[in-house]
Amino acid sequence: MRKLKFVFSAVLLLCLSLFMGAGQFYVADAAAEKYYVGGMTAGFMLGAGGAEVIELSEVVTKEGTASPAKDAGIRPGDCICAVNEEPIRTIEDLNHALEASKGKEIEITLRRNGEFATVSITPVKDKKSGKFKIGVLIRDTLSGIGTVTYIKKNGKQFGALGHKVADDNNELLQISDSKVYLCSIIGVNKGTRGKAGELRGLFINDKPIAKAKKICDTGLFGTFENYDLKDCKLVETAPLSEAEIGKAYIYSTVNGTTPQRFEIAIAKIDEGNKENKNFVIKVTDEALIEYTGGIVQGMSGSPILQDGKLIGAVTHVFLNDPTRGYGIGIEKMISCGTEK
Repeated sequence: MRKLKFVFSAVLLLCLSLFMGAGQFYVADAAAEKYYVGGMTAGFMLGAGGAEVIELSEVVTKEGTASPAKDAGIRPGDCICAVNEEPIRTIEDLNHALEASKGKEIEITLRRNGEFATVSITPVKDKKSGKFKIGVLIRDTLSGIGTVTYIKKNGKQFGALGHKVADDNNELLQISDSKVYLCSIIGVNKGTRGKAGELRGLFINDKPIAKAKKICDTGLFGTFENYDLKDCKLVETAPLSEAEIGKAYIYSTVNGTTPQRFEIAIAKIDEGNKENKNFVIKVTDEALIEYTGGIVQGMSGSPILQDGKLIGAVTHVFLNDPTRGYGIGIEKMISCGTEK
């Protein structure tokens, strides 16, 4: 299973007008809510929304080799969503549909770059296995790790990552049969100038701690189900207008499963930024710098607190200086996560 690509490139957010008018009422209402501070690292297993084509291949038949998928114009990165209008969600679904074809022509619905197309294709019988194939290597699940930012006290809705979650084509993923597991961090590839570091973790797969229900440009959202929140700090949120240049803290898990608090400095605040870059932050905690080099992949979503209030989340790292990075304002995350 390939690691889920958590894209750190800048992405366009919702236009500022969405945060005016009724949006102002929402922010005021959100500030009155209580939120558990996250910081725990989670393993995300996200359904690909179909059978995603990773690579084209040749099928060895009695007559020779063939690649029906290639002949039909299917490309790596395409997602097979349906066969003869029957939904395809897993590898098993596709294999069943190919066997049911008995080698007759079928109609495959593809998703490519956010658009749908239908192609006709005739499966061929593999000489060795006797199964009908079209010559594709596929996956139906993507996985990776990131940090939970908050869990709402009432309802246990959570937000994580703070940035876009995309596939290898930079296409926003579709939520399908998605689960969230607690992740234990077992090591760190330290960040250096010009190269992003990375947390290394193992999924604790005894049971999911949450279900993912939505992905948007500001992160991944869902509901916690099986996690003891008694040791999590309970706080209110604060809008960007209350943030100040100076000392703040992030909560991250860089070893095991327990979040730790690390000191940072907010170097710049940009309320009008239309990307996930409302803060420029600098890690000032010497212990974190020594251990990770600063901000590394997997720490995205780490909550930012100032004066005891949740104000945002870490989103990006500066490749030329891993002690510095960007953060998103918490109201942007909450707003996008609660939109229908």
